[in-house]
Amino acid sequence: MGVFSTLFSNVQYLDIKQLIMWIIGGILIYLAIKKNMEPTLLLPIGFGAILVNLPMSGAITQKVGDILQEGPISILFESGIANELFPLLLFVGIGAMIDFGPLLSNPKLMIFGAAAQFGIFFTLSLASLFGFELRDAASIAIIGAADGPTSIFVANYFGTKYIGAIIVAAYSYMALVPIVQPPIIKLLTTKKERQIKMEYNPGNVSQTTKIIFPIFVTILVGIVAPNAVALIGFLMFGNLIRESGVLKSLSDTAQTALPNLITLFLGITIAEKMQADAFLNPQTLLILGLGLVAFIFDTAGGVIFAKIINIFAKKKINPMIGAAGISAFPMSSRVVHKLGLEEDPSNFLLTHTIGINVSGQIASVIAGGLILNLIAR
Repeated sequence: MGVFSTLFSNVQYLDIKQLIMWIIGGILIYLAIKKNMEPTLLLPIGFGAILVNLPMSGAITQKVGDILQEGPISILFESGIANELFPLLLFVGIGAMIDFGPLLSNPKLMIFGAAAQFGIFFTLSLASLFGFELRDAASIAIIGAADGPTSIFVANYFGTKYIGAIIVAAYSYMALVPIVQPPIIKLLTTKKERQIKMEYNPGNVSQTTKIIFPIFVTILVGIVAPNAVALIGFLMFGNLIRESGVLKSLSDTAQTALPNLITLFLGITIAEKMQADAFLNPQTLLILGLGLVAFIFDTAGGVIFAKIINIFAKKKINPMIGAAGISAFPMSSRVVHKLGLEEDPSNFLLTHTIGINVSGQIASVIAGGLILNLIAR
């Protein structure tokens, strides 16, 4: 009888909002398993949403005698997200996975990464018009970076109370890149434009250049946007491990085990900010909508910029490659490459889109740093 009495006693604390969060968690798990949408992200986020919305969840708080203590999820959040540890470690892994060779062989691709950050600044203005305080608006706008660690870093820096919705929106839209981007790209381009073939002439990028590049970028960004130096520094350190050639075992770990492990912990820890009372409100829905706007205008900014270049260029470029300038690496580059193959099976755009995609990774961090510098904490 003790078990049943405890069961019924705890069930009375269950409310409709928690049930809704269970449904949201279930949808995320479904998308991860059945649709294979970024399962390393959506599966832990979905399970975590259920975990923290159980009645009197011990994952959030635990009662020891008469003392109420933080539960494991809350402890993980404070030690892994609130101090930016998880995002920075994840950036080491991302940096180790990136090959800057295509970008270094054609540095002009960097401008497309910059153009695809337009959605961040457009959404910053839009969020302010909707009544969000400037710091909250900046935190929401950075969803357009299409970069979870940068979103967490900026949201923590400004101490926004909407961090849960911002993180969920950032990672959810990263997972939904294959769904969000194609219709925007097709809307803004003609079939003829999508069929434009581009030659790839790989330059002879020396190993020395690849080693110097992450060091140079760290110094440059540190001078231009000092508040972003931690993000860019960890990203470039991961790349330096890769390119140095003397830390192969560490490079392998940084490319596989480290990002996978950190992503799993990050996903389930994010749930600390997905408790029903704080998450289910009109502001959350608005933030999700603004995040989508940021993604749309990032994609549109890159494509339109490429179309403008074509007005003056003798040798036309495929404007779809501009959409790869968002920071969702390597998903966005693959999406654009796949669209090119759909229009013409012999049209291989991957080498171009990869270069633009990694430039978007750098540009998104710089954009985040500029926002941190321009807006007082």
